Amino acid sequence: MPATTTPIGYAWRTLSVVSLASVLTGLGGSAINVALPEIARRTGADASAASWILLGFQLTTTVLMVVFGRLADMFGRRRMYLLGLATYTVAALLAGLAPNAWVIVVMRVVQAAGAAMLLTNSAALVSDAFPRERLGEGMGVYVASFSIAGLIGPTLGGVLAESLGWRWVFWFNVPIGLVCLVWGALVLQPKSSDDGERGLDVPGNVLVLVTLGGLLLALSEFTRLGWEHPVVLSGLAGFAVGLPLFVARQSRAAHPVVDMSLFRDRAFAFGTLASFLNAVARMGMVFLVALYFQAVRGDDPVQAGLKVLPLAVAAMTASVSSGFLQRLMSARTLAVAGAATTTCGLLVMLAVMSSTTPYAAVALGLVLIGAGSGVFLPSNTTAILDGLPSDRLGIVNAMRLMLQNTGNVVGTGLVLSIIIAPLPAALHQSVFAGTLSQLQGGAVEQLVTGYRWALASMATISVLTVLACLARRRAT
Repeated sequence: MPATTTPIGYAWRTLSVVSLASVLTGLGGSAINVALPEIARRTGADASAASWILLGFQLTTTVLMVVFGRLADMFGRRRMYLLGLATYTVAALLAGLAPNAWVIVVMRVVQAAGAAMLLTNSAALVSDAFPRERLGEGMGVYVASFSIAGLIGPTLGGVLAESLGWRWVFWFNVPIGLVCLVWGALVLQPKSSDDGERGLDVPGNVLVLVTLGGLLLALSEFTRLGWEHPVVLSGLAGFAVGLPLFVARQSRAAHPVVDMSLFRDRAFAFGTLASFLNAVARMGMVFLVALYFQAVRGDDPVQAGLKVLPLAVAAMTASVSSGFLQRLMSARTLAVAGAATTTCGLLVMLAVMSSTTPYAAVALGLVLIGAGSGVFLPSNTTAILDGLPSDRLGIVNAMRLMLQNTGNVVGTGLVLSIIIAPLPAALHQSVFAGTLSQLQGGAVEQLVTGYRWALASMATISVLTVLACLARRRAT
């Protein structure tokens, strides 16, 4: 590092690179959450293709997370980060040129590979750059960058889809991605890579794909095809066979995907469990609420995007505040408080859910969920990563993110299946196209029933998150 560069100055510049890239990926995801009904209408996507525009991205990111975490530890985080930015940007350009929905799914998979390179290195770059006594501040700002994206993305997605067309929901990523790439190349400094472990567990990563892919396939298709359909049964079989094989493989692999020895530390085990459960419980709230206002209430994408803003505002405010709150209380205590607040928000949403719910009641639930998530995520991440040696940050952070993203995948697949479960299969496409409110009969009330089932499931899982956080405090 040059003599003129102070460590804390470089830390904040590194944080600016990471946060800008996090805004980029967060904007892409939150914009698509709101614009998906418009994309489905314009491309003629059926319910399966529409859901896989979301699920394909999440599954790919999850599977590749640990691979890129180990490669970054071996060959350098700077190189991996810049390659991720380039991949994400090019894939966004090509997704906007796609002729149909399934080509969009393919481009989202490529985009997810770039996002995995970014996400697996982001928290590790921040943890490596900041002194331990300032790590809480850096992590709080880093997580807040996703909230900023959540604040802008829904409205941006609605405006772009409504005024310029669905292709611009992807194309707007390109200029931002180029700016991120140039700034990252200028700021990030190469570090010597670890010369110790050099190897990948290829069979283990294949088993992750088979296991998670099978589970997600079954969760996403059972309401449309039924439990006895060969596609659903194949997915369940892949999960049932793949999971024990994966666990057995990790116990003897020279370079395991998941280092099982880390879970002997009960604090780490409960911390990552809490991360997984929190992701299952809160994942998809922006999409669910935006879809609720379009499919149930008949709003357009812009109106729906504006109505989910309270969640993002609360999450951003809480994320920034959490770093300074860690000076007053431990990160573990804040994680408990955040998980409990998220649970309260989900219970409020469950209590008020109907086809005529006043917006103020929905906004209250969103604020609680956003505030809880904003406190929980940076606090839990700090508690897990604090004190780790630099050469282990990449792989441990990748494991944390893999389990968290597994929660995202399972949560999204579960929720998408639950909300449409009360409806006949013929109406599923109308839900994702946001046109269900135009139909006569009891279809809207059936969808509201699905929402109640989903919220009840999410609230129950959020309670388990609180219990996991409390167990981690006792273990510590």
